[in-house]
Amino acid sequence: MRIGQNPEKENKDIKIENYHRIIVPVYIPNFEGYFSNSLDIFKLCIESLLLTVHAKTRITIYNNNSHKLVKEYIDLKYSESKFIDQVFHSKENLGKINAILAASKGNLEPLITITDADVLFKNGWQKAVEKVIVNFPEAGMVSPVPSSKVYKMFTSNNWYYGFFKGNLLFQNVIDAEAMHKFDLSLGNDKLMYKPIHLKKYLVIRNKKNKQEAVMGCGHFVATLKREVFDYGSNKPAFVKIVGGVERIFIDTPNEKLGLLRLATKENYAYHMGNKIENWMYEEFSKLKTHTIDNSYKATDFKFKPVSKIGMLIGKLLLKIISRSSLLEIKLLNYLGLDNKEY
Repeated sequence: MRIGQNPEKENKDIKIENYHRIIVPVYIPNFEGYFSNSLDIFKLCIESLLLTVHAKTRITIYNNNSHKLVKEYIDLKYSESKFIDQVFHSKENLGKINAILAASKGNLEPLITITDADVLFKNGWQKAVEKVIVNFPEAGMVSPVPSSKVYKMFTSNNWYYGFFKGNLLFQNVIDAEAMHKFDLSLGNDKLMYKPIHLKKYLVIRNKKNKQEAVMGCGHFVATLKREVFDYGSNKPAFVKIVGGVERIFIDTPNEKLGLLRLATKENYAYHMGNKIENWMYEEFSKLKTHTIDNSYKATDFKFKPVSKIGMLIGKLLLKIISRSSLLEIKLLNYLGLDNKEY
């Protein structure tokens, strides 16, 4: 039996004051072996995030069945911080992508940053990323961590834009040490970056406002326009972090929508991995404890994909470059790269 009418029916519209949502999935089942330092790493991630976000930001933490001490830490930060306004505790590990989908579909902010739980944020990351998105209205995905090796990774729209609406050119890497730290953090037997990759990266420029950004980006930390999730796949992910699942739910939707994939020229975040090192605490100590003003408002982030013809041209350009190493080398030389081994 219901008596009376729910007063919320008269208050139909939902209005939000914030425009930037950050989603942090975390899975730390124990503190042994691979996960022995993971809680300390996660704490550095969250604490650095809280010190570097502006007032129009809110944070969602999705706990994928982590150890009870991790849950206790999350609940503590939820009670302490106004920025962390959503916490999900799952009794099963549903994987990174499903955590992101659950949080993104249920929120209204035009910008959604997805980040792994082992990222150390630096001062200024949010302002720098948002500036790139505002000055490249066609941008759908922007990372605060540049990479010199992803200029062909889901960047067909970039190639069209670079040749027909902007400029493409190689520039000197601003922070080679940060890129090398990222390489080391991956723990691979062989380093990813050759010396030339730490010297030069491919930059795309907006002709009108002169804004520049690095071509392409990874997705261990990246800010996306919410349309990438709205118009992407509506299916759940049945695998956790392998099998190309991020490609299906993040990379492909961004490219199919006609959006650019970019990174800031400066490095504004570090991938820590699963082992604590002294430099992480040194970087954390540099963070400033002060209120950060936001530079923009929600309406500043336009959804402006490249044209369908532009998308087709970009796909053709990228296909030609990818299939012919000789043409690729000649093109990179034309864009300002002297070294043939990029």
